Amino acid sequence: MEHIRTPKVENVRLVDRVSPKKAALGTLYLTATHVIFVENSPDARKETWILHSQISTIEKQATTATGCPLLIRCKNFQIIQLIIPQERDCHDVYISLICLARPVKYEELYCFSFNPMLDKEEREQGWVLIDLSEEYKRMGLPNHYWQLSDVNRDYRVCDSYPTELYVPKSATAHIIVGSSKFRSRRRFPVLSYYYKDNHASICRSSQPLSGFSARCLEDEQMLQAIRKANPGSDFVYVVDTRPKLNAMANRAAGKGYENEDNYSNIKFQFIGIENIHVMRNSLQKMLEVCELKSPSMSDFLWGLENSGWLRHIKAIMDAGIFIAKAVSEEGASVLVHCSDGWDRTAQVCSVASLLLDPHYRTLKGFMVLIEKDWISFGHKFNHRYGNLDGDPKEISPVIDQFIECVWQLMEQFPCAFEFNERFLIHIQHHIYSCQFGNFLCNSQKERRELKIQERTYSLWAHLWKNRADYLNPLFRADHSQTQGTLHLPTTPCNFMYKFWSGMYNRFEKGMQPRQSVTDYLMAVKEETQQLEEELEALEEVRHTCFVNLFSVLIS
Repeated sequence: MEHIRTPKVENVRLVDRVSPKKAALGTLYLTATHVIFVENSPDARKETWILHSQISTIEKQATTATGCPLLIRCKNFQIIQLIIPQERDCHDVYISLICLARPVKYEELYCFSFNPMLDKEEREQGWVLIDLSEEYKRMGLPNHYWQLSDVNRDYRVCDSYPTELYVPKSATAHIIVGSSKFRSRRRFPVLSYYYKDNHASICRSSQPLSGFSARCLEDEQMLQAIRKANPGSDFVYVVDTRPKLNAMANRAAGKGYENEDNYSNIKFQFIGIENIHVMRNSLQKMLEVCELKSPSMSDFLWGLENSGWLRHIKAIMDAGIFIAKAVSEEGASVLVHCSDGWDRTAQVCSVASLLLDPHYRTLKGFMVLIEKDWISFGHKFNHRYGNLDGDPKEISPVIDQFIECVWQLMEQFPCAFEFNERFLIHIQHHIYSCQFGNFLCNSQKERRELKIQERTYSLWAHLWKNRADYLNPLFRADHSQTQGTLHLPTTPCNFMYKFWSGMYNRFEKGMQPRQSVTDYLMAVKEETQQLEEELEALEEVRHTCFVNLFSVLIS
């Protein structure tokens, strides 16, 4: 509460962005966790709540005759425009929100005060709902080719990796440690996904420290071990997700990519996904288009195209499709890396896994996928999503892009996913909300040091408890799309990338229709089920009456 200069301001107006002349009069409250606007309307005291952690930017605009405007843009794409009568009050609210939206300590985040009224045992059960050791067992591990290694016990080799890692059985501790010294941030090649149908695998790492001519025998042996772990193929794809020019530029800094002359039996492939700075700017351009009050269709489409957002989504999808086909159709193992192996690598590995494995297209399986490829493998949630005050140049919508890739797939394969659009939107919301502890910090090591599981609650338990809200009524467990690998069209024109209005425009009151197709179908499904149950009950009554009548007639 120390940052709150003015906890309550009256006669504040909330501007309707669709109809600016319409404004709701009410009272603005600042609490330790939320900004709350309460309308004065006697009919319905509507409340608008905004978490401080959801605030992206705050803009104090020039004072007008009606008051001092304050524009709040949120990370969940909500935009709030307030007009505060007095400039002094507006300044106090502005300064307070600047501090509240960018705390300097983790303990100031909402999850450390959030209390859903669960006891200690229920909180602990929430954290064990997703068990990665069980997930690797489901894949068929350990086996003759892959082993669970404790080489990273106490994070002694790589502090951004988890402690439990699967590596090829022929990879000794000496090879692993040697390879780690030749990889950026010591993120050596490890298993991400095992395709037990043909023993092919998806592995991940960071870029090698090869420069123009450096080599490392242990790193070369590590890739050879990955190849040997797949008896059905005599080579390994190495997929560098960066544009080739970017990777070549890294050579000047002593980094770069694998030299095919030094690594036997590898096939190298550049994909061309841009870096975090390009993605941040692209999203900003797209959101500027979304903020236009009444654009023509041509202006909107031109702005969307100019932002490059959907081209970036396509690049990530193309990489995932390439890897999924390499694994399922060619039977080849793949090593994926970018620069440090925690952004583009996470995107591509998780998209490929989603295409390959129907388990990840279920509610619980999708939670497992995020836990495995994003949380446990050290995606930098704190830096990328601005949980704490830090360098704004580190912020980038990396996991947002993955979530959108999933939605694009759901649009193409409506029967293949157990969950609906709302599930994705709620996950995106809570990545930024800091209401739960799952997406805090930059690594497993940091979360354990902060004792996140002992001090906060898990989002997965919350979503699982309310799973009925997230079911896709079109999902069919026996559908051909649901089983096995998702095969995308070979011609680009058959896969249409769409603007996701359900995500980026979900707070716009003027958007129609307001009811989602999924909600409508779910209501129809429930009504149909109820009618079938009533019909069955009537059939039983009819049968009973017939039996009774027959008994009377023959007696």
